Amino acid sequence: MHHKKKRLFKRRLLCVLIAGLSAKQVIAQTQVPSLEITATGSQEATQSILTPTKILQGDELLNKLGTTLGATLANELGVSATGYGAGSSRPVIRGLEGSRVQILQNGLSVGDVSNISQDHAVGNNMQNAHQVEILRGAAALLYGSGSSGGLVNVVNDRILTNLPDRPTGAINTSYETVNNGRAGSLEVDGAYGSVAVHVDTAINNANNYRIPGNSTQSQGEPVGGWTVPPDGNGGNNYTGKLPNSYSNQNNLGVGVSYIGQNGYTGISVERLNNNYGIPTPEGGSINQSQNRYDFQHQTRDPFDGFSSFKFSAANSNYNHTEFTNVGEAAAVWKNIANEARFELAHNPIAGWKGIFGAQASAASLNATEVGTGSYAIVPPTKTNSNAVFWIEEGQWNSLQGNLGLRYNNVAQKPNLGTALEQQSTADPTGTTPLITLQNRNFNLLSYSAGGLWNFMQGHGIGVAYTVSQRAPSAQELYSYGAHESTATFDIGNPNLSKETSHNLEFNLQKTSGLMRAKASIYANRFNNYIYGFYTGSSIVGGAANGFDVVTAQQAAATIKGIEGELTYNWREKGLGGRIFGDVSQGSFDAGGNLPLQPAPRLGAEIAHERNGWLTNATYIYSYQQNRLASWEQGPAPSYNLLNAGISYTERVKEVNWTIYMNLKNLLNEQIRYATTPMAVRLYAPQPGRSVMVGLRATF
Repeated sequence: MHHKKKRLFKRRLLCVLIAGLSAKQVIAQTQVPSLEITATGSQEATQSILTPTKILQGDELLNKLGTTLGATLANELGVSATGYGAGSSRPVIRGLEGSRVQILQNGLSVGDVSNISQDHAVGNNMQNAHQVEILRGAAALLYGSGSSGGLVNVVNDRILTNLPDRPTGAINTSYETVNNGRAGSLEVDGAYGSVAVHVDTAINNANNYRIPGNSTQSQGEPVGGWTVPPDGNGGNNYTGKLPNSYSNQNNLGVGVSYIGQNGYTGISVERLNNNYGIPTPEGGSINQSQNRYDFQHQTRDPFDGFSSFKFSAANSNYNHTEFTNVGEAAAVWKNIANEARFELAHNPIAGWKGIFGAQASAASLNATEVGTGSYAIVPPTKTNSNAVFWIEEGQWNSLQGNLGLRYNNVAQKPNLGTALEQQSTADPTGTTPLITLQNRNFNLLSYSAGGLWNFMQGHGIGVAYTVSQRAPSAQELYSYGAHESTATFDIGNPNLSKETSHNLEFNLQKTSGLMRAKASIYANRFNNYIYGFYTGSSIVGGAANGFDVVTAQQAAATIKGIEGELTYNWREKGLGGRIFGDVSQGSFDAGGNLPLQPAPRLGAEIAHERNGWLTNATYIYSYQQNRLASWEQGPAPSYNLLNAGISYTERVKEVNWTIYMNLKNLLNEQIRYATTPMAVRLYAPQPGRSVMVGLRATF
């Protein structure tokens, strides 16, 4: 690891607030003595101890790395995941997902269509990620409105900001038993005069994975058992390979930057391919690809009173083709996205320092059915967004505070000439209700304020209040079609109003000594919460026969939750331990539960490092989720997840060699996420017991 990355890692460690399990080094939570705006390799993020913010990086990230973003973050405090097999999984933060959890790459939108449906994979490759940031509150307002759950930024350092003093890089290869998974990655950094060059590539191929099964019913399992296939194994859980749970990914990225005394200018290009199965009773697959181009420029100390000017822009050309279970192309999705932003950071004024800037984005979504040429689920829609933002943080002796403000204008423009295709239904009306397409324009104002009182050394109590407004997405407004992966016929509502969340959070933390602790309690109240309501009607005839009719509706709702952790000598050499837990409950104010809510969890981690050896183990108990929406089947069963790992690192000349083994789901439990739609949750559990072995080298 070259000196630039070492310096960056040290600065980032100052901002780690929630510890996680490390694969090579057990590193302690570090006390944050002051509010910091810390520069990462490719963007600036406001990290505040006023709101729970997690940064996964280095060996901890390598240890938790999954093939998808959701799988990588699934066991973080307050974070769960959706689970469409191995190919597609997004994070769920405090009971919120989809459009309420924005996904960024290097500070700009990832440019995919993963927020439309859980079977659409996030358009990035985790093998090349250097850092994953979870931002909330004022920090999230730097990048977007409507992230009422939070915002996830994946940093890959493809555009280098410092000149390497020598060629550096990393090689990683691994094999996993549960799915015959073979993965490999390579990245190299170098410099030619004042020009820095980065190259990375990765491949990850996995077959259908094995699922656990037994002759006894799990807690909450319906009579007859969950079976794969549905008529299954004599009423018992089916064991074997889960059909359509394979995943094949590869990507190539190149970045070039000019490094001057006062800043840098760089460009990068990436090609991503992802072919994966959709494990529903009907089956199918998706073949995904994306070309992405990024430009970044930063000038340090551009003029008096300001410490940094930064401009970044990205163009992404995304498409995927959906195939039936017999390999016939059914639909083609395309999304062309362009985004640009600038940030200007000022020097401290009366104890305050901050960033203000502007951001503009435009996206064009087009989904068509193969053969007929008509739209698929969502009519062609153009989305334009323009925003300005201002974030400030200050410190005065034992008091700290932050303020955030963001104004967004969002315009949704569907193709008004699209002919919507009504379907016959089983209810008395006989057809699906027709909607009228119309252009919509939304003005959004989001703001955040927080304070922290360090009432004694290493002890603090804080409060944060965030109001976040979100414009309805294109699918929420204009959907009108059959959705095979969820077995629903989705109908949008062009008259939806903007969604507003009011989040109030209190936290208490101890950030010094061998024993450290953190606890948060929060309430997130929504005006006009947008959700998919199962009408009780179903489609009769055609390819969507039997699909449930789901309409977009709005209602007042509240999500309440609590999170906490207690650590001992965590992330330091020797023996370290951690216990943690999180629970959230979402309900409509008029009565009833929100759909797809995560189950309460308790967990414990232990790790020991000595003389290059690291051993670790993680145990998580997820309770049964019986607080379901009235139309959900369940309950989602409880489960015990036990993971363990061992690694050994040896430095040979200029290369650090690490051989490692990770053991996953050692108890071979059936794991079914309550956050996954019924069509998949009732059919497809997560992988069974698995062993991964690998070899990693850094130079």
